[in-house]
Amino acid sequence: MNMSKKVAFHTLGCKVNYFESEGVWEMFAASGYERAKFTDFADVYVINTCSVTNGGDRKSRQFIRRAVRKNPDAVVCVMGCLSQTQPDSVIEIEGVDIVLGTSGRSELVGLVEKFLESRGRINLVGDIAKEREFESLSVAKFENRKRGILKIQDGCNNFCTFCIIPWARGRVRSEKPEVVVSQARELVANGHVELVLTGIHTGAYGEDFEAYSFADLLAELVEIDGLHRLRISSIEATELTTDVLAVLASSDKIAQHLHIPIQSGTDAMLAAMNRKYTLAEFEDNLKRIREALPGVSITTDIIVGFPGETDAMFVESLETVRRIGFSEMHVFPYSVRSGTKAAGMTGQIPEMIKTVRVGEMLAVNEQLGMANATQFAGEVLEVIVERVRDGYATGRASNYLTVRFPVEADFDESLVNVRVTKAGYPACLGEIE
Repeated sequence: MNMSKKVAFHTLGCKVNYFESEGVWEMFAASGYERAKFTDFADVYVINTCSVTNGGDRKSRQFIRRAVRKNPDAVVCVMGCLSQTQPDSVIEIEGVDIVLGTSGRSELVGLVEKFLESRGRINLVGDIAKEREFESLSVAKFENRKRGILKIQDGCNNFCTFCIIPWARGRVRSEKPEVVVSQARELVANGHVELVLTGIHTGAYGEDFEAYSFADLLAELVEIDGLHRLRISSIEATELTTDVLAVLASSDKIAQHLHIPIQSGTDAMLAAMNRKYTLAEFEDNLKRIREALPGVSITTDIIVGFPGETDAMFVESLETVRRIGFSEMHVFPYSVRSGTKAAGMTGQIPEMIKTVRVGEMLAVNEQLGMANATQFAGEVLEVIVERVRDGYATGRASNYLTVRFPVEADFDESLVNVRVTKAGYPACLGEIE
């Protein structure tokens, strides 16, 4: 094969997609390809799509067309959630050559070679609901990053009414524990001081095993020599079982931070969303978590303007998040996702009202973020450096606080103790101890 073939990637969506793109890139690299920027001329373009909102669909299509324009002779490959849920409409896009869904990605390099021989379009999207095996993709190193991502699980069995993902990703499937542990060791050996465990529904890891749980996996991972910090990307409150909390409490390697989506602060909306808990249950779980892990920082996701959300319900949601005292919130206006139950619900909220509510929720987020940061003023935090620019380094502490601090021109540390000199949100200022 010609050694100078170039492949370019564009990844939309979540950390899982990002991990999968890197896994596919490592297979291309092993076959002698060089990596090009997506904006450059390449022989092969891979677009890893997102379908979590209609907007994700639209952006995915834009990037597919961009690749076709850049080099009409390139092999254009589309994979991910959009092609899984709408394969026919993706293969019809002029210039698309290979379509995969959310499985079969380990075949992609071979499929490109096959396409080059026959020039016949390839559509390999299968029925993801029937998949019972986790598709292993291995990533040895994330270039220029101190934090490595490790995908441990795929699929979701929850069927929230606003979400297309169970149709895009299928049922819960977990990676074999020995594979997770060996991939984690390799990432640590290649210089990643923090690992972020991720999945479509990370806390459901092990549900498809008979005698091995998420707590068992965490207990094995914290034993890895050289691993400095382990973070869970997102987890439901109910999945923080007594066993999981016991491991979190027993190891100082696990980040002092949990991302626990609440999605709404009212019972009526939680029921309409098909979330599996009431507000009282959620708050009881948080109380239990905070007792087990004193000082833990808890961030969340919240959707505003869900169909049927009245002004009074929205006000209750604002009161709920204040009362709980999240450290930070990711705030989303409800976005109609075709093919989901919520898309057909009555009581859709006008965009104008959603925009106003998002603004109000973000104002509360600002207050919560500032209150959280203020309690760490004067404290020394261990920060993993994520970038250095214009004489300042920026990184995250174990509690997810972002800290910015001045550094010398030749600064090249990945882990540093920083005293917070000025609390702020979204970032604190600090100085190296």
